[in-house]
Amino acid sequence: MKRMVSGIKPTGKLTLGNYIGAISQFIQYQDEYEMFIFIANQHAITVAQDAKELRQNTKNLIALYLACGLDPKKVTMFLQSDVPAHTTLGWVMTCNSYIGELNRMTQFKDKSAKGEVNLTAGLYTYPSLMAADILLYDADYVPVGVDQKQHVELARNLAERFNNRYSPTFVVPTPLTPKIGAKIYSLQNPLKKMSKSEEDPKGTIALLDEPAVARKKIMSAVTDSFACIAYDPQKQPGLSNLIQILSCLSQEPIEEIVKRYEGKGYGELKKEVGDTVYTFLEQLQARYRAIMDSNIIEDILKEGAQKASLIANKKVAKVHRKVGLSLF
Repeated sequence: MKRMVSGIKPTGKLTLGNYIGAISQFIQYQDEYEMFIFIANQHAITVAQDAKELRQNTKNLIALYLACGLDPKKVTMFLQSDVPAHTTLGWVMTCNSYIGELNRMTQFKDKSAKGEVNLTAGLYTYPSLMAADILLYDADYVPVGVDQKQHVELARNLAERFNNRYSPTFVVPTPLTPKIGAKIYSLQNPLKKMSKSEEDPKGTIALLDEPAVARKKIMSAVTDSFACIAYDPQKQPGLSNLIQILSCLSQEPIEEIVKRYEGKGYGELKKEVGDTVYTFLEQLQARYRAIMDSNIIEDILKEGAQKASLIANKKVAKVHRKVGLSLF
């Protein structure tokens, strides 16, 4: 069975975009691949975090993953910080990364261009740690959104560089980007990704939003003045975004939705999207509350870290022998 690895930072609130673009893909993949899913809490501290808030966000994220349908019997789930091999290999990958490569990484480059001050060294070097996250497990595939592909490309470059320099050691991973739902956009600015860090709360639907509030956000979503329901992300990005949300949540093909709404108005479409989102959140949150009230999270993370460590520690030992860090 091919292996897949992915992670998500426990910062901010998980959005509908996170569910459609990432988590829903994991649910589909868990029956097809050997999956390792980690909570990237060490990536989270590249920007200053409130410790209490970070712990709560982390627990919320795990509970939501489980509520969305990830099965701990099929997926190895763990905290990045519970497997020290991540940072150990991360340092080796940092030492094999070139300054030019890290300069091109989007997050640091964008923040620098905006003139932000007090940027941390961790923010600059975290792509090397992300490469280690992937390469530790000999991942064949990494499911990513459109704007994360460059990180997998760095992992590929580092794997090939290390393999050529020392001898074959790492599997060169392949990024997987879904054709539909890879990027869900803001409801108020459909040219901008729906993000956990979105400044306008009306543009983002959090998975823990009150369902009625989420439906109201859908009804006030920005569309256009064409008065024609069509899936055209270039000319009608707001409308296309709503159609994409409906398609992903209902599993109805986009073509069929467009055909079904021929001659109808935007209001009718918004109502269906709003009702669909309402039902989805209502059911999801009921499962989330049950999980939060149980004691299963600690056991799942402990078991996951033990399984991940067995694989990760062997890889680190192999790397240390090849680079000359281990003597015996």
